[in-house]
Amino acid sequence: MPPHPPRRRAVLTAVAAAVAVGVLAAPAPAQADPAQREYGNGPERNDVAAPFHDTARPLAAPVPHPAPGVDADAPYPRRAELPVHPEDPADHSVKLGLTPYHDLAPALNDLMDDSDRVSAEVVGTSTRGRDLYLVTVTEPENRARADAQRRMRELIADDPERAARDRTLADRYKTPVLVNANIHGNEWEGTDASLRVIEELAHSAEPETEELLEGARLYFVLTANPDGRVAGTRANAAGFDLNRDFVTVSQPETAAVRQVMIDTQPAVMVDQHGYVNGTLIEPCTPPHGQNYEYDLFIKNTYANALAMEEAVLELGYTPEDDGVLPPQIPFRDSADGWDDWPPIFTPMYAPYQGAVASATVEFPMRVNNADYTNLPEEELRRRSAINTDISAATIGATVEFARENREELVADQIEVFRRGAAGEEQVVPPEGWVPGFGPEDVYTTEFPRAYVLPGQDRATARLVDFLIANDVRVGRAEEAFTVGGDAYPAGSYVVDMHQPKRGMANVLLEAGRDISEDVEAMYDISGWSHGLLWGARTDPVREAVAVPVAPVAAAAPTGRVEQPGTAGWLLEVADGSDAAALNDLLAAGAEVAWTRGGAVVAPAAVGAVAEASDRHGAVFTAADDPGDAPLEPVTVAVAGAADEVFTLDALGFELVPVSTAVLNGGFDWSSVDVLYAGSGLVYADLDAGARAALDGFLADGGGLVGRGATGARLNAQAGLLEATRVAGRADANGVVAAAAGEGVLTGTGGHTFVYSPGWFTGLGEGVAVEQAYADDPLVAGHWRAGADGSGGPDAAAGRAAVVSGTANGAPVVLFGTEPLFRHHPKGLFAQVAQALYWAAAEAPPA
Repeated sequence: MPPHPPRRRAVLTAVAAAVAVGVLAAPAPAQADPAQREYGNGPERNDVAAPFHDTARPLAAPVPHPAPGVDADAPYPRRAELPVHPEDPADHSVKLGLTPYHDLAPALNDLMDDSDRVSAEVVGTSTRGRDLYLVTVTEPENRARADAQRRMRELIADDPERAARDRTLADRYKTPVLVNANIHGNEWEGTDASLRVIEELAHSAEPETEELLEGARLYFVLTANPDGRVAGTRANAAGFDLNRDFVTVSQPETAAVRQVMIDTQPAVMVDQHGYVNGTLIEPCTPPHGQNYEYDLFIKNTYANALAMEEAVLELGYTPEDDGVLPPQIPFRDSADGWDDWPPIFTPMYAPYQGAVASATVEFPMRVNNADYTNLPEEELRRRSAINTDISAATIGATVEFARENREELVADQIEVFRRGAAGEEQVVPPEGWVPGFGPEDVYTTEFPRAYVLPGQDRATARLVDFLIANDVRVGRAEEAFTVGGDAYPAGSYVVDMHQPKRGMANVLLEAGRDISEDVEAMYDISGWSHGLLWGARTDPVREAVAVPVAPVAAAAPTGRVEQPGTAGWLLEVADGSDAAALNDLLAAGAEVAWTRGGAVVAPAAVGAVAEASDRHGAVFTAADDPGDAPLEPVTVAVAGAADEVFTLDALGFELVPVSTAVLNGGFDWSSVDVLYAGSGLVYADLDAGARAALDGFLADGGGLVGRGATGARLNAQAGLLEATRVAGRADANGVVAAAAGEGVLTGTGGHTFVYSPGWFTGLGEGVAVEQAYADDPLVAGHWRAGADGSGGPDAAAGRAAVVSGTANGAPVVLFGTEPLFRHHPKGLFAQVAQALYWAAAEAPPA
């Protein structure tokens, strides 16, 4: 597709033409500068060492965090008493005059006692074990009405062609509307606004309310991040930004919200956030997710945004009296930088589960971070009250929008699924489809007829299980077949793209797209390929797969223990699950030897091999070579971002958290084998004693595995490998092609992931290239050169992306890539594991 023309969307100053669903575009008020968000992970990715939380689960689990979801059979109301949590006076909500977490269950129990319209249930637990509440507001139902709703919902998702022919369905079906609140823990007010709206609906005698609840089920995730709410942190207790996790689902809170979306199949979804002044209401700027049925999405989302804007303006808050600027709608008011490209955000994931109107709302008055600490309590409470009013207004406008347009919303959801099941092309609407819609808004893709996943390995099994967990239909070929001239074995997985949720399937299976020339700036990641980054082969094919295919509920087991050789068993550390299996063996006391070829040998007498294979899906084959170096359990001093700590813990390494401050406070290196440096450690900031202790550790053969600018800086300041890191453009990110080098790591060819990429030049004698960027590196993502022409993919082409060597007695591996980023690129985890094992095995015996 050619580059899009420069965006020239002017702020609308008059009433625009009516949108297709009948909502008029309101006049846009004068704006301040376009809203800017806090980009990406923020500075903590390289500057702050995360504390260690023992919260990870084994990688082998097919669904890392099972969530109970929503019972589709039970009628409403549902009257189970919610357990009450102990009072916590330190809850950060209290200072703002908002509802502390421990008061939520009592409030919901009272509402259920007072009104037969309200039901509350636990749909998951947080990292710290706090309950996640789903509140449903609807008219009371008998068993027959509940069963009818379930059958209609299933018909829409399973047979949308038939659902489209049923002209009475949209009138009989209760439109599902989902409000998600407080996914960022220190953006509190959406929870209190939801409680306000729930209470009003529970007791209102207005005819409009009765009509609404007769024709809709309103679902509220009251707080999607209770640990962050209590602690006053954006992230959850594991340090993850949950609103970046929907393409990975590494956290239990994300898994619960995902399951709610699958179970309720919302036609409308709104996510409550803060803080942008004036209130920011999506839809977004380009680039738009190319797997959406965007004509239906923008029609409804823009109309709902205009309705929310009007509701906020009607509150009467002003810049002069209250400090509140008028609302902004990025689609209308901005050029780029607030996109809906990646499905990592809750409202960007929801359309793949059927939402045809889905938006983020950012209420205006900042009360978190430094403001929470520095402002008087009275001012904080004034601001929170305004935010709660605005949040409640947007929720009220959304449910009213759903009431007024419910039949069309249901019909549009059916049409999304019908196009997928029929394999039809996406519809490109005419210019002006909604006010301001133009060529710059057209992002489409050509769906393949099917994907074939021929692998029988752990990476493929993990991806298959992830597809199924996201409600994608997967089959398994019952016999060998040929398609597109390629032969595939029996047992290959087949994803037929003639399925209702083809957008969900494609966004998880496609390689992605280079969008560098389409827009100047992106808010967050632009590439995320599960096939290329998870290590699974995903072949798109252009014709139907003509072979009997059995539906799959879970991937076939991959673990296997073959007959041992003369030296026992060989385990190649080719996947993160292999590292987890190896660490289980080491923890069990197995005598394991490192082969320096990315593998280990375990003697035949080890009884833990079968258990490790079964738990992690690892394959043990015959070994005749006894290996090179004994390997003991590896203890890692880790100065890393939260995702790095989480992933290394999930791989089973013994971790000791460190940072500049920890080392300056006195640190005993005697029980540590390797230092992992990715964030929060600056050699130049160590005092003399701490520096001497670290130097001694390295001189005695302690290893260093460094990531990004932090790792390269520590290597340079400590005088280790002769290698100079060159920084690419800071906001570049994506999936890149790479070639394997000739160092100590294996499996480093093919593809990798970058985020603020770097590469190494000036390599000294003995420094090996482990991985190099390809001649045309960027496969999918956004990576431009800087204004001076430097830092782009052309400058990185052919350069070393990962290097290794031994310097002054210390084995060192440096990554210019992001192999642990947000626990996502699972096919790269083994690279880091191998680096840690090699560095530990290279150390001389004590």
